This record gives sequence, C-alpha cells and structure tokens, in this order.
Amino acid sequence: MREVIYLDKPSFTEAIKRNQTNINTIHYNNETFLTNLKNNLKISERLAKNNTFYIKTHGCQANIRDEETINGLLTSLSLKRVENIEEASIIIINTCSVRENANNKVYAEIGNIKRLKEKNKDLVLILCGCMVETKDTLANLINKYPYIDIIFGTHNIDSLLNLLYLYMDSDNKKRIVDVSSKEGEIIEDLPATRNNKYSAYVNITFGCDKFCTYCIVPQTRGKERSRDKEDILKECKLLLAEGYKEIILLGQNVDSYGKDLKDQNITFASLLDAVASLPIKRVRFLTSYPSEFSDEVIEVIAKHDNIMKYIHLPVQSGSNSVLKRMARRYTKEEYIALVERIKARIPNVALSTDIIVGFPNESEEEFLDTLDLVRKVKYASAFTFIYSPREGTAAAKLKDKINDETKVARFKRLTDALEEYYPIYNESFINTIQEVLVTSVSKKDKNKVSGVMFNNKIVNFNADPSLIGEIVKVKILEDKLYSFNGELIK
Repeated sequence: MREVIYLDKPSFTEAIKRNQTNINTIHYNNETFLTNLKNNLKISERLAKNNTFYIKTHGCQANIRDEETINGLLTSLSLKRVENIEEASIIIINTCSVRENANNKVYAEIGNIKRLKEKNKDLVLILCGCMVETKDTLANLINKYPYIDIIFGTHNIDSLLNLLYLYMDSDNKKRIVDVSSKEGEIIEDLPATRNNKYSAYVNITFGCDKFCTYCIVPQTRGKERSRDKEDILKECKLLLAEGYKEIILLGQNVDSYGKDLKDQNITFASLLDAVASLPIKRVRFLTSYPSEFSDEVIEVIAKHDNIMKYIHLPVQSGSNSVLKRMARRYTKEEYIALVERIKARIPNVALSTDIIVGFPNESEEEFLDTLDLVRKVKYASAFTFIYSPREGTAAAKLKDKINDETKVARFKRLTDALEEYYPIYNESFINTIQEVLVTSVSKKDKNKVSGVMFNNKIVNFNADPSLIGEIVKVKILEDKLYSFNGELIK
C-alpha cells in the first residue's frame, strides 16, 4: 500500500474544546497569496497537465459554500472546471456526514471512481468535507480505498493548493492527509467562484456550540465563531455591485452571531438589519435555533420588505422528554409560543422545520406529541428524517429498543400529517400574482423554468431560460403540494 503522509489527524478531544479565547481572523490578499504560492512552491509541471477538475458536493449549504471556495482556489491557477467526471484530471468529492445515508452515497461514489483511476494513472482523487473528520471513518477510507490521493477536512480548505503541490511533488505520489480539529479560526479573502450569478451564500458564522446529542456538526465544523460585521458587509456590497439579486446569510446557528465578539455590541438582529438596508432585492438566512430566535429578529423581518418571509426553524421533536434527551434547549410549549409571535407579526410567513423520527427509545406517546405539534404549527414545508447514529455523538451510545418497522411506519404517519396542512397554506396564493426569482430549467419539464417566491415556494411556468437570474411576475394557477404551476405575466 502507498505511504500516507499525515500533516494532521482528526481528534474528538480537540474538536470538542471550547475555550473562551478570541477567534483569530486571518486576511489573505488573493494576489499575494497566489503569487507566493507559485514562486515559493513552484508548482510542478504536472499540475499544468492536470488542468481540468470536477467537484461533487454532498450535504448542506455550508458544504455548497465550501465548494465555491474550492472552485475559486483551483480556477485561480487557471484550472478549468468540467461537469462531466469522465473529462476531469482532478476529482474532488466534498462530503457530508449528518446521516448514514450521506456516508453510503460517498462510499458508492468513490467505488465508481476506481475504474477512472485504473484508466488514467495521472488522475488525482481528493476527498474533503465533514465525513473525513471522524477517526474511524478516516481510517476506513484510507484502508479500503487506497486510490484516494488527498484527504482534507473542513478547517483545511485554505491549504488545498499546498496539498496538491505536496502530492504532485512527492516521490511515488504519496497520499496526503490533512484533517485538523481546530478550536476555531476565520480566514477571509480566499477566492471563490460562485455557483450562479444571481443568488449568493454569505457565511456569517462558522461552527456550532450546541452539542445536540444526535449531531456531529460541533465536532466537524468546530467552535462557533462570527465573522466581523465589516467583512460581511464588504462581501455583500461586492455581490450587489456584481448584480446579485439575493443574499442568503449562512450559519449553523445564525442567531448566535456576535455572541463571541465580546468587544463589539452586535447581534444577529442588528446585522440582518444592516444587510437588508442595502439595496439588495432579496435577503434570506439559514439556519435558526428556536431558543435564541429573538423578538428583535422578528421585528427586523417585519420591517424590511426585501427580507423573504420564510423561516427555517428546526424543532426535531414535539416531545419535551425527547427534546431533553436530544439536549435541545427549549420545550414544545416555548417553541409554539415563538411560532405564535412570528405569525402574529409576519403575515403569510412560511415556516419550515426539521423533524427526526425514531430517536432512540422514542415511545408512541412521545411520537404523538410530535404529531400534535405539527397540527398546531401547520408548517408550509418540512424536512423529515429517520434517526441514524453518528460516531462520536452521545446518542450513538444509547441502546434503542424501537425496531425499524415501527420507525418507518411513524415516518409515514408524520409525512401524512404534514401534508394535510401544506394545501391550507398554499391555497391563499392561487390566482395571485407573485414575484418569482427564476433559478433553473424545470427538472420535470424542459419547456418550463423554475423559480422561488418570497416564501421559498417553488413555481414552475413556461418561459425562456434566458430569464434565469431575473425576478419576474407570475400568476399562481395550480397547487402541486410541494410546488406551484403558474403563468408568466408579460
């Protein structure tokens, strides 16, 4: 087996540290950074031959934003991105580890790439993202997939070009592993190539300190850390100047923004207000934590017409006893009271959520509490999951007495309950005219385009693809439960 060079290895002991130290912010100047890299490392001639790359990203919006930085770093060296994996000389798989199914998809994908490696000995396979942050998973990847050339973690994206150089310049192309478990650090000004020209993710926080018992994110993404307000506004202004129509403020828990900036008097509400005060057409944010969602945020949303009236508010369970076992920091009653305040102040708001079915030893009574919450809240949409254990989390150690058949049946009952209320919310929009941001050609009908309303609801309608990236007026004609059919108003 080829030798593995470990620049750093994952450590849960390091990953869970949350010291009360100030976060380091490192500002890279792109031109200087890249010039030094080229001059000092003198990237090998082989890099010039490997001039095409392919990226496949799994997982959440944070991973998508990471993909844009990876894309920016590689294109900064004049490498060309391709959409056909067969044409690539460098393949990057950007992974997710939130659920077991996400891991299984990556394993299958890596397995399929083996034939490409056998056909092209110069092909470079890179694996990155959350999946590699756990010790046992990393060991499994190294032992079972010896043709993976470079592995790096979520804290090591800025090192990508160095890692690529080290791999290509090493004798016998030794495998390179760099997976740090840092307490926290923010790196500004890295190059990014956005996935589109009309809607952009802007990170405002990184990491998470909640340590919900089912979730691996605090270990993979590290300590909660906030970007400086001025750096965020600078990025938003640049996007505005480039013609972007929508900015999506991004964090594992946006409501925690500013709490670690002890020398600054700033909150998520004040940041949201500042961003929405820019002449940007649309502002959204993901994701919120119920017990930290303040009344001040509600008022800011109500104040600004350009803040989309869509709030993703993960509840996970409607049972207080399950919420306690999950280490969620609110009760069912507190969550419902928050929903009532939101709905009272923001008419037509669309609420979405995450719900986990089958958390270890969930009883029928506890599950019924979740159904009761669903009936009280009446969500506009929801993301539902059957629990799967994650290595390194507290819940993974629990012995579960509930069988899979029961969990699957409950999952069906939950989705049925949720779908009772989608038409109630949707009905009020039939025959109304709505502004829609056109985002793509429709997946189901190539003669149509798809777009999103102010409440993140999808609308499909006949129109020319040249309208992608534009905000147009559409008459809503038909409710399709998870989307609408509409007619372009010319």
